[in-house]
Amino acid sequence: MGLVGLAIQRPVAKQLSERFDYYASALSICLAPNPPQTMPTSKPPKTLHIGESGLRKGLTSYGDKEFSLFLRKAFIKGAGYTDSALDRPVVGIANTGSAYNPCHGNAPQLIEAVKRGVMLAGGLPMDFPNMSIHESFSSPTSMYLRNLMAMETEELIRAQPMDAVVLIGGCDKTVPAQLMGAASAGLPAIQLITGSMLTGSHRGNRVGACTDCRRYWAQFRANAIDSDEKDEVNQQLVPSVGTCSVMGTASTMACIAEALGMTVPGGASPPAVTAERMRIAEETGARAVQMAIDGLTIDRILTADAFENAWRVLLAIGGSTNGIVHLAALAGRVGLDLDLAALDRMGRSTPVLLDLKPSGQHYMEDFHHAGGMATLLHQLKPLLRLNALTVNGRTLGENIQATGLPHAQTVVRPLDQPIYPQGGIAVLQGNLAPGGAIIKQSAADPVLMEHEGRAVVFENSEDLAQRIDRDDLDVNADDILVLKNIGPKGAPGMPEAGYMPIPQKLARAGVKDMVRISDGRMSGTAFGTIVLHVTPESAMDGPLAHVQTGDRIRLSVAQRRLDWLVSDEELQRRRQAQPVVTPSATRGYRQLFLQHVTQADQGVDFDFLRHPDHKGHTPSG
Repeated sequence: MGLVGLAIQRPVAKQLSERFDYYASALSICLAPNPPQTMPTSKPPKTLHIGESGLRKGLTSYGDKEFSLFLRKAFIKGAGYTDSALDRPVVGIANTGSAYNPCHGNAPQLIEAVKRGVMLAGGLPMDFPNMSIHESFSSPTSMYLRNLMAMETEELIRAQPMDAVVLIGGCDKTVPAQLMGAASAGLPAIQLITGSMLTGSHRGNRVGACTDCRRYWAQFRANAIDSDEKDEVNQQLVPSVGTCSVMGTASTMACIAEALGMTVPGGASPPAVTAERMRIAEETGARAVQMAIDGLTIDRILTADAFENAWRVLLAIGGSTNGIVHLAALAGRVGLDLDLAALDRMGRSTPVLLDLKPSGQHYMEDFHHAGGMATLLHQLKPLLRLNALTVNGRTLGENIQATGLPHAQTVVRPLDQPIYPQGGIAVLQGNLAPGGAIIKQSAADPVLMEHEGRAVVFENSEDLAQRIDRDDLDVNADDILVLKNIGPKGAPGMPEAGYMPIPQKLARAGVKDMVRISDGRMSGTAFGTIVLHVTPESAMDGPLAHVQTGDRIRLSVAQRRLDWLVSDEELQRRRQAQPVVTPSATRGYRQLFLQHVTQADQGVDFDFLRHPDHKGHTPSG
């Protein structure tokens, strides 16, 4: 039965008086020569035009509100809008399309699909440009720009009239930046993921960005493949637009966004170039209109329970260590502080269930074909907070129930048959990291996770680049590589340089992994026995700043320890002998960054952007 038929069954006078414009629009759609196959099935929109909503929202200050509205409507009519169009709920669409960002290469198609969904639901879509950060096209590092994008997102949402916003993001820093900005802005908001790329093929082997990028580059450095094959595989690693096809940071944040309840169900896994991704976009647009009508603001979604679910999912998917930084920053925007000890306890009871690179063997396409997040959430159900509200107005438990039982597949394991018995990430404590450090244990060499060795120290990224491949470098396979000054302030921006290459002379000898320690980050696509996020960082006079080549360091993942085998007295002597000078800048964004960026355990956010009130810790226990 169509919308007009449904309307007749309701009290006619009331419906026509309150919703005449909506039914007239629906009737015109029905009578069109080529009507769409999908019509709105939810309750028609209520009027949002009383008070500060629609175009009346956030009027420019001219000292006369009615003149401000008059002027605004005059200008927007220059784009061809009618009064009927302007008298609808306004849904902003953050457009992160950019020629510098192939991960968002499908943004134009997604925007059109979102607009279709908005209009079918009775809203007015308004897309606007939003910063676009790509990992490989951002100097000095994408993390340096994440907070700037979050600030821009927040202020654009505040400054422009919209009743709800659709956030289109995919590449690593774009989704957390948008969620952070939206959390602070406080409007109804819904995330639309751009989707993962397809996989390619190289000499009969399936390949995909970017775990295989690192694998083939390591082979090239070790002379296992020649320059011609290196160039040949380069043509196949990224065969389509979309984000990395493994469980890197982009895929991690897509899964986390759905776990938080910030996407429509099934929004994390459809590949970028599929029709299903477009249908998700249309559904997202329609849902944004209803969220505006219902007043379903982001603070009702991003609750403590939602973060509990997100942490569980991060651990169960073997997610990127960057997910910790981004979730900590997002939690800080709603007044929650990260409890690293509680996260580690949660990790001990949360096995890795997703068989995806770099912790496993499959790719995001396979995860999607296995049922995506619905399959994973079914398996995790006993560990989840099922009453957490999601953007479709239902609880997470209701959404899981609605998907039915998952079909037979091998990508997502049951709880009693995990690919790794504990969560993918472990938290380390010790005198080298008084504020904590982390290791992605599911992607590490089990042999090296209990290891003591001699430190081989690099003072910064430049020192590493100059010496790592020298034949006279004093290093052997049992040593521990230490890289300083790549933390939030030290680099600045905490680059993904924590994935230090194996020294070339050792790589040629067949060494594939070593213990590596830094105050920086590592791409979620990377693998190895790598300790990251050492806090406080070197540039903040953390103990790491004073480690010297020849010192002994002991790593015990089983005991969650990272110990530097020198005395407190020796540390103080070195501090006095070589005081650390905190980095500074004379102007611009760099100055703002260095003055206000927090450490890894607070998400590398700016201190003045965190919520002013402390509302608790996450995870809760």
